[in-house]
Amino acid sequence: MKKERIFALDIGTRSVVGLILEQTADQYKVLDLFMKEHKARAMHDGQIHDIVAVAEVITEVKKHLEKQHGSLTKVCVAAAGRSLKTERAKAEVNITGKPMLTKEDVLYLELSAVQNAQAIAAQEQNSDHRHSYYCVGYSVLHYFIDQDVIGSLIDQQGEIASVEIIATFLPRTVVDSLIKALNRAHLKLDALTLEPIAAINVLVPVSMRRLNVALIDIGAGTSDIAITNEGTVVAYGMVPNAGDEITEAVSEQLLLDFPVAEQVKRQLWDQEFVKVKDILGFETEISKEEVIGQILPAVDKLATEISHEVKLLNNGHPPKAVMLVGGGSMTPELPKQIAHLLALPENRVAIRGADAIQGLTFSEHISNGPENITPIGIAISARNMPIQYVSFTINEQPSHMFAVKELTVSDCLLASGLTIKKLYGKPGLASFISLNGQSLTIPGTYGKEPTIIKNGEECQLDDIVQDGDQLKVEKGADGVRTSVKIKDLLDEVPKKTAIINGQKYPVQMMIIRNGKEVDSDTVIQDGDVIQTKYPQTIDELVQILQLDELQSLLHPFRIKLNGKEMFFPYFSGQILLNGNEVKSNEKLPNQIELTIVQKMIPSIQNLALLLQHSIQRSITVFYEEQPVTVQKVAMEYFKNGTRLDSENIINNGDEIEYKEGLNDGFIFQDIFKYVEVHKPQKAKGNFSLRINGHEATFYSPIHDGDRLEIVWPITLNNIRKKKADSDL
Repeated sequence: MKKERIFALDIGTRSVVGLILEQTADQYKVLDLFMKEHKARAMHDGQIHDIVAVAEVITEVKKHLEKQHGSLTKVCVAAAGRSLKTERAKAEVNITGKPMLTKEDVLYLELSAVQNAQAIAAQEQNSDHRHSYYCVGYSVLHYFIDQDVIGSLIDQQGEIASVEIIATFLPRTVVDSLIKALNRAHLKLDALTLEPIAAINVLVPVSMRRLNVALIDIGAGTSDIAITNEGTVVAYGMVPNAGDEITEAVSEQLLLDFPVAEQVKRQLWDQEFVKVKDILGFETEISKEEVIGQILPAVDKLATEISHEVKLLNNGHPPKAVMLVGGGSMTPELPKQIAHLLALPENRVAIRGADAIQGLTFSEHISNGPENITPIGIAISARNMPIQYVSFTINEQPSHMFAVKELTVSDCLLASGLTIKKLYGKPGLASFISLNGQSLTIPGTYGKEPTIIKNGEECQLDDIVQDGDQLKVEKGADGVRTSVKIKDLLDEVPKKTAIINGQKYPVQMMIIRNGKEVDSDTVIQDGDVIQTKYPQTIDELVQILQLDELQSLLHPFRIKLNGKEMFFPYFSGQILLNGNEVKSNEKLPNQIELTIVQKMIPSIQNLALLLQHSIQRSITVFYEEQPVTVQKVAMEYFKNGTRLDSENIINNGDEIEYKEGLNDGFIFQDIFKYVEVHKPQKAKGNFSLRINGHEATFYSPIHDGDRLEIVWPITLNNIRKKKADSDL
């Protein structure tokens, strides 16, 4: 069978590892492996900082392997997992009055959050170009409706919908600098992959990726993390601590030079005792347990940082299992501590060596431990599942992406640099009105989502994109002002009929817009001032019906009396609502039968009665044997200086003055107001006045019961005639 040799490079922060892998059908054999450390700090966190220096190390590794295996011109490489940027971000949208959220709405919201994460990643790198980062994957952490966590946004309603995501990005410069370093070493890029994907592909086949598993590659400087779930790799991350921190702890505790401490650390894996010679020249043999006890704080710190990042990438929850690879994974007690911190059984956190890769054998001089998982995974994954370089056009502008996963339309939008939020139509202008003194804002209709055309046909955000596809994005239509009728702003109010003092009155709501009465079907306009008048109380009902004669009866009857305000309940009205006495502010029921009557007519006479005033003084005397009642004013009432009679009506709010009359007695002449005096025809001379038979004058006092008379002098003939008449 045909054999094929694969040359792969693992270009790390501290060293470059070259690997020769022989493939026969689906079987692999590691023929050779060579590692060379960087001479200077040419790389930092997976990013090549000195292309020339890195190219020199690659050249040395290449030449060493060429001595045994002939000319090497093509190579498989991986972008370091530690160069991936993982960011959390949030996006929100106002959905007040909007139709229920659809799947497409949710996807656009998620993409807006991813673009926010892109902006954060670019800002941290002092870059203004979000599209200089490839999004290699994102996961939704939480959906929110009005700040409350919710399982799904589809068909939800509220005011604010938002989503929080965690997204992973690969800087374009990482790939660009990697290719330039290979070119300087006279190598062509045969295939490209990501380091976390390389390890995942050889240890966690696709059939197992439905499980929530974390793979952690613990190297010298960093610990790279990849999370699988629901059939794919959902998140990537990195902790900037790894095996070197443990080596430094050994060096500090045992007073050893760093290279010596590295050797001691590796001996702890399979030796019970280690012999060391410290920087002072003393040789000591120390037990494995004693060394582990001294470096345990550093182990705990590394385990804590790794566990925290794993839970962060996994939506705050521990995964079902953890696989550890890389040289740093063999740190004593580290798997046990990670299991404890993730609340997993110890057998769910395991170190996996290269011997776990099915169909793989090794040359005798090559270790099959966990430190070689990544370079072997690069060789196998880059050839079998390389990252494809996909070209496409969007709005006639050419673009391209590395297809770390199956590309969708949404990935192309992110790569194009288009701002997702700006693709939605603008909301329509709002209308601002006043309703019964309260300011209301009526938002315009929402803008439409963009239309996306792929190869001439409308498509969705999650549609798959192939190499050469042509995309066109048309901005969504803008919204318009919302057409709203006044009745849409009002609660439904039933029509009523009121019976007031036996007469029926229809009770209707009045709607006043900008000073003019309109009906409820009127469409509102921006700036309208709308008032509604519907009686809620008896007082409002009488006012709207314009029953002025009853209006005054609903309120307390108050007047100013000699400058002092006084209240007279007897002059107020009595209100009966459906047979029960109530006050004017009583709420109206649906059935209204009112009786509003006045208890007492507000006349001067009745006012005097309530004040216990006597309006007049009187006595009764007898004149010509007939009783005569003589009166004098005891109390006078005035309004605006005008004297009032006892029959005069006073009004609510009047200012009334009163004062007592003169307290003098009655005299004879007072009766002439009440009687007529007839002078006899034959009377001659002056008359005389008599009280109870005694002589009196006009000014003589009279008292109750007195008998008064006027005596006229007459002639003798008159007397005789009277006598003769009496004799007959």
